Amino acid sequence: MESLALSFSSGWASGVNAYLVVLVLGLGERFGGADVPQALGRWDVLAVAGFLYAIEFVADKIPYVDSTWDAISTVIRPTAGAVVALLLSGDADSLTQALNASVGGTTALASHLVKAGGRLAVNSSPEPVTNITASVLEDLLVLGVVAFAITHPVAAAVIAAVLLVVGLVVLWFALKLVRRGWRRFRTRRERRGARSGGPTWT
Repeated sequence: MESLALSFSSGWASGVNAYLVVLVLGLGERFGGADVPQALGRWDVLAVAGFLYAIEFVADKIPYVDSTWDAISTVIRPTAGAVVALLLSGDADSLTQALNASVGGTTALASHLVKAGGRLAVNSSPEPVTNITASVLEDLLVLGVVAFAITHPVAAAVIAAVLLVVGLVVLWFALKLVRRGWRRFRTRRERRGARSGGPTWT
C-alpha cells in the first residue's frame, strides 16, 4: 500500500516537474537516509536532474516558451512518473511493479495535461507575473508533496489526489473563461470591421 501511495504522489509530481521529483528523492536518499532506491541518489543522476531542472526552472516562467516546453515534456513526464514508480516498488513481485508503474505513469500524464492546459489559459492573461507565480507555486507543491511522501506516503497520496481533482476543476473553469474571452474579442472585431467597412472574421 505504501509503495502504491508513493507511486501515486510521485506520479502526480512528475507530471508537474519530473526533474524536481528525482532531485528531491535523490537528495533524500543521499543525505536524509530516505527509504528510496539508491539509484536515485547517485551523483550522476542528481547532476543530470539538477541541470534539466535548471533549464525547466527558466523555461517554465517565460510566456509561450512554457507551453512549448510542456509539449516537449508530454512523453517525458509520464515516462519519468512510470520509471520512478517502478524504482520505488523495489523488490516487489512483477504484478506489483507493473501496477505501480501504471499508476505512476497514468497519474503523471493526468497532472501533466492539467499543467499544460492551465499554462495555455495563463498565457492568455496578463504577463509575465502569472507565469512566474504559477511556476513557483507548482515547484513548491511538488517539493512539499514529494518530501512529505517520503515519510508519510499515504497522506501525501491523498493530498496529491486532492490537488489533481482541484487542478482539473480549475482548468475546466479557466478554459471556459478563455473561450468566453475569445468570443467577446471576435465579436468586437467583427463589429469594428462592419463599422469600418473592412473584412470581418468568420
